[in-house]
Amino acid sequence: MAASLVRLHFHDCFVKGCDASVLLDNSSSIISEKGSNPNMNSLRGFEVVDEIKVVLEEACPSTVSCADILALAARDSTVLVGGPYWEVPLGRRDSLGASIQGSNNDIPAPNNTLPTIITKFKRQGLNLVDVVALSGGHTIGMSRCTSFRQRLYNQTGNGMADMTLDVSYAAQLRQGCPQSGGDNNLFPLDFVSPAKFDNFYFKNILSGKGLLSSDQVLLTQNVETAALVKAYAADVNLFFQHFAQSMVNMGNISPLTGSQGEIRKNCRRLNNYH
Repeated sequence: MAASLVRLHFHDCFVKGCDASVLLDNSSSIISEKGSNPNMNSLRGFEVVDEIKVVLEEACPSTVSCADILALAARDSTVLVGGPYWEVPLGRRDSLGASIQGSNNDIPAPNNTLPTIITKFKRQGLNLVDVVALSGGHTIGMSRCTSFRQRLYNQTGNGMADMTLDVSYAAQLRQGCPQSGGDNNLFPLDFVSPAKFDNFYFKNILSGKGLLSSDQVLLTQNVETAALVKAYAADVNLFFQHFAQSMVNMGNISPLTGSQGEIRKNCRRLNNYH
């Protein structure tokens, strides 16, 4: 669940800022971001957020926003699986709307080229260090077959579509990710230590065993990102330090403050829900 909660915060912040818009369900006035291409059948952790919110509303009503819950849950779950701790700036408020278009367009995708990914980060005020450090969140969690299938097969179905993928690793993946069907079969993003927050994600990339195309291109398409991959593979403390800072940077994307937005009583719907 740790990876899911980190991802929830990421998918929230990249759409209209860190405002808990990703948590809103469909209603008469809202088309939920949960139905977007990056999120459908993929985002998890909503029930965990609901449980946290119920306890907080009992203890101190209308005080802690759903957006702040997402930021804190991402930090605490990272720590629980062995990752770094960071101070989370608080005071975000919750959005009064969602943007399925933003969710479809602004969230980096597994098959995006590196220039596209860098552009999507830059639009949010994030730099190359943030790109590589935050990609390191893939040291935990799972990915669906549909997110990396295009790396395993070429058009005729024989041989390799992606020469940057280690041959034996690709053969292993093909056993569980057929050319058609099995879209939701799950594979660890870091096959060495999928439940522990460490720097094996970067070591895997160096040996051609990054699962997603968007992981491997960090090494193959840009000298600056490649240098960071090598640095983090060599020094776990440097990675932890940069990841913590980049999570703060991401958590600071366009927050609603003061009298903007509201503090939702239920993270799935607006307070004046009809």
